[in-house]
This record gives sequence, structure tokens and C-alpha cells, in this order.
Amino acid sequence: MNSAGFVYPTRMAVIQLPERRLFVWSPIALTEALRREVDELGVVAYIIAPNSLHHVFAPDWQAAYPGAHLCAAPGLSKRRKDIRIGGELGDTPASAWAADVDQVVMRGNAITTEVVFFHRKSGTVLFTDLLQNFPRGWFKGWRALIAKLDGMMEYEPTVPRKFRVAFTNRKEARTALKRILAWPVDKVLMAHGTPVVRDGHAFIQRAFRWLQAT
Repeated sequence: MNSAGFVYPTRMAVIQLPERRLFVWSPIALTEALRREVDELGVVAYIIAPNSLHHVFAPDWQAAYPGAHLCAAPGLSKRRKDIRIGGELGDTPASAWAADVDQVVMRGNAITTEVVFFHRKSGTVLFTDLLQNFPRGWFKGWRALIAKLDGMMEYEPTVPRKFRVAFTNRKEARTALKRILAWPVDKVLMAHGTPVVRDGHAFIQRAFRWLQAT
């Protein structure tokens, strides 16, 4: 993924629902190799654009899997009128995946509205851009300086400073965070950063301590 000259390593996730239906979260570029791997897991039923920034490859996935439903975060339909969106994501999971995946909308941010998901069986929370972490040396020159100032290269994933400042309605954000912290979290996965493989609940508490204190 490339934004303003910043190259971001980006992760997607695939959740296998009953009857081998697949829930594809934050899809990346669809290569032939990736498509073969996905097809081995099951049938793509839902393509998820979890915020208004992660949508670039959605049309390619729609073209490859015309029978799948594209479900998008609030606000994306206004930005991408060229995309056929089957439904807007809210605070209540669709009945098709409610038994396996919970969700909540993280509102109040001026940059993007992000839908955070929780995979019940693995105890994994999925964040998209609200948590990020890049290895030291990934960015070069002035981009490395900006990334450091933004908090994108901390020792563990954190909320970049630009997103912290953009939370203009922190009351709404805290309401969503309360829902997230009520989940029995073990792991945390994000689009840009090293996954947290244990003590996920404590990690989220640390990452959002600044929000809870304001």
C-alpha cells in the first residue's frame, strides 16, 4: 500500500465461517497466488472494507468474486460511488457472521470511521489503521522522521498521533472502546504492524490509555 510516498506493508485476514464461507477483511492486491490460497479455504462470501481508507482493492475482489457481498464502513459509499456496496457496517454484526464475529464502530475520528472486529473462536481483535507499528529502518530520510514523530515506530503497536488528534469526539470513541474491552481478547491483529499474540486485553488498555484518561 502506498500513500503520499509512504509504502506500508499491509495485512489482510480471512475468517472461515460455517459451510466454508469466507469473510475477507481488508483485502490486499489480489494476485493469482493469493487467489489460489483463498479458494483452497472456501468460497468468498463477504468482502469487508473496515474503514474509509482500506478500499483500493475492493473492486478487484468484487470482479473476481461477483457472488460476494461487499460490506463497508460508514462513509465509504459517499467516497466511492463507483463501488457496489451491499451493506454498511454498524455496531451490530450481520446475522451471517454474528455467531463467529462481533463488531463495533469506532466513531468520533475526523480522518476515518473504523469498524473493529472480534473473532470469537480465536479471541482476536482486528484493527485496521487505529493501531500501527513499523520496524525501525522501514522508512528512510524525512519519511522516517515523520513516522517517528507520529509514533509509528514504537516498541509495540500504538495509535499514531495523527489519529489521536483526529478524535474530535472522544466520548463516542470511549463508548466503542468500552465495548472492545468487554470482549475476552487474547490476540490483536492489525493491517500495519506486528500482531499481538498474547495478553491482548492488557495491550489494548495500554494502547488506548490516553483516550481513557481524557
